[in-house]
Amino acid sequence: MPELLIGTGNRGKVRELTQLFESLSLDLLTLADIPEAIDVEETGTTFLENATLKAVEQAKHLGRPVLAEDSGLAVDALGGAPGVHSKRFAGEKGDDDDNNSLLLEKLSGLPNEERGAGYVCVMVLADAQGNVIAKAEGTCRGRITTDYRGTGGFGYDPLFLIEQYDKTFGELPIEVKHELSHRGTAAKEMLPHLADFFTPLT
Repeated sequence: MPELLIGTGNRGKVRELTQLFESLSLDLLTLADIPEAIDVEETGTTFLENATLKAVEQAKHLGRPVLAEDSGLAVDALGGAPGVHSKRFAGEKGDDDDNNSLLLEKLSGLPNEERGAGYVCVMVLADAQGNVIAKAEGTCRGRITTDYRGTGGFGYDPLFLIEQYDKTFGELPIEVKHELSHRGTAAKEMLPHLADFFTPLT
């Protein structure tokens, strides 16, 4: 079975991508499975730039195909922040609870109509030589709640409300989240590219 390296060590992302790509006959690996993987510095100013860096540099270094993604939360009232800094919004250790607490603090007192936000996910597939083969992007609009709701998902999910369900990503079943989420949308767009790329290898 062909191997696809997912260029992340984030366990939440890996868990979701494994589910989203389960229809493909691929053995999904993560950076934790490859001791010689490098830590690519995310110096880009956009999700696309960072996803491209992570895919291309890792693929060149390892000589194997890499699918990388960069994702985050853009809050209207914060001018699009935390954006590409979503993981380290509250500091370099990238703690979900700290990030969520800081977000709630910054939005304290704002009414619901001013708490709009969007999740963004960009995926980039690079071949073993580091050539970009495909790109995909997904977005999802919602609103930031005033307190934690639900224990599912990861990152800002317990605060990200989907208004049509009146539930956060922390409360919604994972199957529903996959249908609506930024990562689910990007994965659907990427699926045919992965199938085309790996078909000659199966």
